[in-house]
Amino acid sequence: MQTFNSIDEVLDFAMNSEQEAVDFYNSLAARMKNQEMKDVFLQFAQEEVSHKARLQKIKDEGLFDMDVEKVRDLKIADYVVRSKATDDMEYRDALVLAMKREKAAFKLYTNLSERTEHPGLKKVFQALAVEESKHKLRFELEYDDYVMREN
Repeated sequence: MQTFNSIDEVLDFAMNSEQEAVDFYNSLAARMKNQEMKDVFLQFAQEEVSHKARLQKIKDEGLFDMDVEKVRDLKIADYVVRSKATDDMEYRDALVLAMKREKAAFKLYTNLSERTEHPGLKKVFQALAVEESKHKLRFELEYDDYVMREN
């Protein structure tokens, strides 16, 4: 894990991670042949844009007031094989990849929340971890509905 010397460095790191997520979901959307599948990934890209904007606002205004809640975890991402993004990947493989990415983002924000002493920033990272776990849950439910239904 990277060492940070200021809250701004932490927020910049988190915003960069969110931008990588935006790029990732836009890339997945571009690879999907089915418009409905494209729309799902474009929606997630937009949600990551809003996370980045939230972090920027926090940085600009010093806002640290965010609610933290628990989200159930189906743990599907723990039991599926990691796949790589390809131009011809199937929807189920894209869902698996997205689940893994959201799980990694959850772990990142959880780790950042554990490493900061700043109570407001701790709360921000906990809230972002919750948001990422919600994304993972949505992909898990979609995987359950789409893939498991076919089997």
